[in-house]
Amino acid sequence: MTYYIYHIPGKKIGVTRDLKYRVEEQQGYIPGEYEVLMESDDILQISRDELVLQEMHGYRIDETPYNELKFNNMNINITEQTTTFPCPVNKLKGQLMDNLGMTWHTDHGTFRINNYSIDWIMKNIQTSRYNEKRSYIYNKAFARFYDNHQTHDRLGGNLEDAHMRDQYDGNCRSGALSPSGIQERCPNCDCVSQFDLIREWASKRGLYTNGDPKTQALKLVEEVGETCRAILKEDRVEVIDGIGDCVVVLTNLAELVGHPIEDCIESAYNEIKNRKGKMANGTYVKDE
Repeated sequence: MTYYIYHIPGKKIGVTRDLKYRVEEQQGYIPGEYEVLMESDDILQISRDELVLQEMHGYRIDETPYNELKFNNMNINITEQTTTFPCPVNKLKGQLMDNLGMTWHTDHGTFRINNYSIDWIMKNIQTSRYNEKRSYIYNKAFARFYDNHQTHDRLGGNLEDAHMRDQYDGNCRSGALSPSGIQERCPNCDCVSQFDLIREWASKRGLYTNGDPKTQALKLVEEVGETCRAILKEDRVEVIDGIGDCVVVLTNLAELVGHPIEDCIESAYNEIKNRKGKMANGTYVKDE
């Protein structure tokens, strides 16, 4: 594993295993705004050199060397098929939360611990048959999670070979429409979709861990009712608020039943895109 000492002139010197995620995605800098001062596979050497360079450049010196930080203490075991964690299932989530941002490499791609990957891991973790104090996941299944949830990758945790870099007409897709008329996901910048922000908000509050699809379904009925009342009163502000609330609840409901809302929208669009019909009494009626 390679460690990098990076320098953001006038700001800081730090160490990371992933420059793109740590410096660019997390801290918002682009290539040219930072420099790599040193790289090494020796974590002890890189940790000592970081402190020396911080002092040389007049920055605050870290109180805890990089090699002693808590997130470096999770010694996972990686094989072609599995990633094994050094703790039982009932203690794993806490360990993962302590190691947010940690990455590791497998034959199926590079994985990262973030809120979304933690949710997947906890739903698919297995107790080791050889040692009940250890637990594991299957790497191929974890890689499929990334392939099927590309919007989650915009918040970190990308596979190195994620198919998110094909350019669409040279412009950011964050608000653009494709030829099909559906809003596209953005592959060429670090923008995050509104669905991603909703999921991040809900995940931090434990909704996906402790939530119930039935409760969310009832909440959706409540929000739809409020939206209908706002329409009848011709209250434009409340209509906008109501529609937004419905989308938030639908996003969370979709996540709780295991089908991201983007997939649900795509499925619905594929169902209606070739329909033929006509308008009648203010609504579209499909041909039989």
